Amino acid sequence: MNRNNPSPGVMTTPFMIMLRNVAVVFLAFLICHPIFILYNRNALQGTMDGLFWPMLKGSLVFDTAGVMYLSAIYVVLMMLPLHFKEKLWWYKLTRIILIVMASAGIMANLVDTVYYQYTGCRSTLQVLSEFSNEGGGQIASIILHSMLSNWYLVIIYAVIVWLLCKLIRIPVILQYNKTYVYYIVRSCCLALFSVCMIAGIRGGLAHNIRPITMSNAYQYVNTPAQAASVLNTPFCVIRTWTNQDMKVPSYFSQEELDQIYSPVIIPDSNGVFRPLNVVVLILESFGSEYIGAMNSNNMEGIHDCAPFMDSLINQSLSFTVSLANGRKSIDAMPSVLSGIPMLKDHLFLTPTIMSKEISGLAKELGNKGYYSAFFHGADNGSMGFQSFSRVIGYNDYYGMEEFVQKPQYGGKAAFDGYWAIWDEEFLDYMCDMIGTFREPFLASAFTASSHHPYNVPKRYENIYPPEGNLPIYRGIRYSDHALKLFFEKASRQPWFNNTLFVLTADHTNLTEHPDYQSDYGNFRVPIIFYCPAYGLTGQRDAIAQQSDITPSILGYLGYNKPYISFGQDLFNTPDKDTWAANLQNGLYSYYKGDYLLQFDGERETGLYAYKQDPTLKNNLKGTQPELEEEMQKHLKAIIQQYLIYMTSK
Repeated sequence: MNRNNPSPGVMTTPFMIMLRNVAVVFLAFLICHPIFILYNRNALQGTMDGLFWPMLKGSLVFDTAGVMYLSAIYVVLMMLPLHFKEKLWWYKLTRIILIVMASAGIMANLVDTVYYQYTGCRSTLQVLSEFSNEGGGQIASIILHSMLSNWYLVIIYAVIVWLLCKLIRIPVILQYNKTYVYYIVRSCCLALFSVCMIAGIRGGLAHNIRPITMSNAYQYVNTPAQAASVLNTPFCVIRTWTNQDMKVPSYFSQEELDQIYSPVIIPDSNGVFRPLNVVVLILESFGSEYIGAMNSNNMEGIHDCAPFMDSLINQSLSFTVSLANGRKSIDAMPSVLSGIPMLKDHLFLTPTIMSKEISGLAKELGNKGYYSAFFHGADNGSMGFQSFSRVIGYNDYYGMEEFVQKPQYGGKAAFDGYWAIWDEEFLDYMCDMIGTFREPFLASAFTASSHHPYNVPKRYENIYPPEGNLPIYRGIRYSDHALKLFFEKASRQPWFNNTLFVLTADHTNLTEHPDYQSDYGNFRVPIIFYCPAYGLTGQRDAIAQQSDITPSILGYLGYNKPYISFGQDLFNTPDKDTWAANLQNGLYSYYKGDYLLQFDGERETGLYAYKQDPTLKNNLKGTQPELEEEMQKHLKAIIQQYLIYMTSK
């Protein structure tokens, strides 16, 4: 065997250089974890308490899988047994491929380091779907703003990429006198490393080991927040690339399942329908933490920046516990307007759900002669909202394109420069458009101004300066003011007193108070029903979730036809029977009465008295076996019915 280099060491052979280079990428991935934890230290309170070594072990497991995914092409190209590829240019090409793939993975991890504070979970394929319909200019503007705001992470990224370029090397080119030796050696090396890659991706090779998923992170940690610090973003995106995790679990037979829980809601067929107008407002990022009326029992440390919402809640029906079903904007619309919560990652506003025949509030009320319209002040394709509104039966959609055709509201000058039309102008436009609708009508809106970067119009910069410790407070205060102006104008319209208003938030956002930094607090949003002519007021000691909104509206109106909803009619469900379910980082949370049960799809991971212990410090798992068994049984039935419905044609 002759070598181009007269004295190459074994460490410079292609196989050893390949191992070295993959190890360099692995170390770069590991560096991302302390950066993630330090950046999100406020949201990850208690993350390091007694968990350093378990978390390190978990990071090694998931980073191994992530690195194996990203380096697969590189490994195959390096070890491919084709003797005519043994050229310098080939190895330079493979080096470039590995650097590009590794750099993309590191970028994903660092971007998610910033994005996590808004979602409370690692990004999956769903995030790509969420922004796929945004205009290129808007995305570029948002990215530039984020880079300037987090310049030090940009520098860290540049340093890591520089180190990758310095440390990832090319091997010495070996020439074999006997070609068959080359093929045997390379084939063996490729086979050996392929086995290692499969083991790394699966989490082991034992026959009883299932390929690791995001939920496996919980065996190393105690909470979803801690799980996020163990996971890495490339792994989460790749693992949700297909619907392989959409297998329907066989917890129960179909007969047992239907007896435990059914999503088919059958109202009283003899009910008397009252054709009230309905206005549903989904408020961007209006988490309960920012609303004083949602914290009347514990105001210490709460920064109230929504005085109008406070006043409106005092005139409305609300609930002691009210929860979002997801942590992203695209989770909210199906939950609120179709009664379909996000109980599996990367489903909503994607081809998975767009191709289904699904019902919703607009379709059901359409059966009663309602006209329906959806309002969102961003580009008309933004977030997939326009497409989904069509799927669930809305007659018309009013977005930025329609808004700018009415120059009296400010036209393009009312664009906030990042996402959408300012809330004040857009809600003013919406109020006037509603006045042109025939009654009864359904009008739904998704606001935008309280989104990152939390700016306000220039005319309000001195009126609403930055306040408190979180930049979102300013954005909430402005949007709350816009909401006040909308209701003041609406109250003077002839349709106002014949209208049921429902308000909620799409999800929570930045948090400061410890009560809102737990798996429970991460989902606390207002859900209020306001009907000025019917005196719908007070606070019920019940659990409400976003997916309850559609069945509750239909129940309040006296709708009498069966429909499917993974929620409950709050007006016809006793307080003690109300429940909620959501999913975060692959872990289900199920609320019933005074307890929260967490479940990873196979086993219970925790039980908490969440009302007395909102930070979820005290895990009561195993202390109430009958209650835990009953809660787990109901949750399993919900999950199984949900996946049957979502995977059916």
